[in-house]
Amino acid sequence: MDPLYTSYPLSIDNSLTGEKEAFVPVHEGNVGMYVCGPTVYSDVHLGNARTFTSFDMIFRYLKHLGYKVRYVRNITDAGHLENDADTGEDKIAKKARLEQIEPMEIVQRYTVDFHKVMDALNAFPPSIEPTATGHISEQIEMVQSILDKGWAYESNGSVYFDVTAYNANGGAYGILSGRKMDELQAGTRALDGQEEKRNPSDFALWKKASPSHIMRWPSPWSVGFPGWHLECSAMSTKYLGETFDIHGGGMDLKFPHHECEIAQNNACSEQKGARYWMHTNMLTLNGKRMSKSTGNTILPRELFSGDSPLLDKGFSPSVVRFFMMQAHYSSVLDFSNDALLAAEKGHDRLLSALEKLDTLDASKESTIGLEAWIDKCYQAMSDNFNTPILIAHLFEAIKWISSAESAIALSSADLSIFKAALHSFAFDLLGLRKKSLDAGDAHKDALDKAMSLVIELRAQARLNKDWGTADLIRDQLQEAGIKLKDGAEGTNYSL
Repeated sequence: MDPLYTSYPLSIDNSLTGEKEAFVPVHEGNVGMYVCGPTVYSDVHLGNARTFTSFDMIFRYLKHLGYKVRYVRNITDAGHLENDADTGEDKIAKKARLEQIEPMEIVQRYTVDFHKVMDALNAFPPSIEPTATGHISEQIEMVQSILDKGWAYESNGSVYFDVTAYNANGGAYGILSGRKMDELQAGTRALDGQEEKRNPSDFALWKKASPSHIMRWPSPWSVGFPGWHLECSAMSTKYLGETFDIHGGGMDLKFPHHECEIAQNNACSEQKGARYWMHTNMLTLNGKRMSKSTGNTILPRELFSGDSPLLDKGFSPSVVRFFMMQAHYSSVLDFSNDALLAAEKGHDRLLSALEKLDTLDASKESTIGLEAWIDKCYQAMSDNFNTPILIAHLFEAIKWISSAESAIALSSADLSIFKAALHSFAFDLLGLRKKSLDAGDAHKDALDKAMSLVIELRAQARLNKDWGTADLIRDQLQEAGIKLKDGAEGTNYSL
């Protein structure tokens, strides 16, 4: 039997060309995909969660189509300086200094946190998860290769990529972002250490460590550390080859990170690395840019627990994932309490319909266009992973289920196909979790019922102006780690 990708050929929006293109892998039947992973110096933020959940969906669909996929997603545990600059302090080293612990303790803590969040969101682990510190030798070799070709230079123990020399020798720095050299020069900020560079747009391949810099390694040029952009070039090509299929990340990485990767790869091997570059779009919260300084921000675990002034309640990870899948990965996604509540209703309606389907009998003959419906679902997913259209088709199927009293208008054979298709689209591809499998769901259902009773008793006490009892309930719940939140629509709780 032919794999599904022959019946439903995939097309992808390629950021490198700005066009939607037919997907043709380097090696027939195989896909190599690299996604820039987190810098593990703080809790994983919602933008990261959306990016990695989107590429998890892409990973799932590629495998479902019959491809053998090697998915590589790195851990940045060194070399990422503040403000994505070539000077300043390493983000991980800074956090370690502030907390007076070892940098690798910071790395371990936030790597574990990252994995917990992604597991809650039902994301598969990548095939390979390399770290920057585990590939220092490969990065040093890449720096030396670029130096040998004359497209980099040493300055005071640091090594910089020479963008001007690169472009003069046939390179095209700016090919991904569309930026021109004069724009890059004019837009470059004046930074300490800039005098080491020949041109402001040059970027660091290797940085000499200052005496106070904690994370450092020996190299032919100095005791120092690799440039942030270099690590992804080294690890992607080590595990996927000089030319591979897909490179992904958030839109914020397109420039300078991915632009620099392409230049480094091209300088080493005359290849751009990936054929297809894919970018997830930004997030907003209540229609505004997320910002820690204004308090307009939220962490994934706060979404799950409801422990945020921006939320009335917590939402299960499966609901959060469903909410993300309702928007195309390349579109802006706005999080809000109301939008999550609406997504929860849709999510629960879908899962309830799937439960009802298991109770329905088959009819003698099929009157539903099942084959056409399945075809539409695959066409949506193969058109640049269009999950919103897929979800619209799933709700079309829900109408068939909801209108059935005891039997659905499908023959026994078609009913089996219908059940398998719905479960595959909802659970295997979108990555939703059945209620029985959602983390802690059984316990949460019991807690919800108990808390409904407690909240009702407190409300009755307040109605009777028995403030002592009402306050006692609230205070003892708070001591147990349960916070009550009174709002216009009643009282909710969070853990």
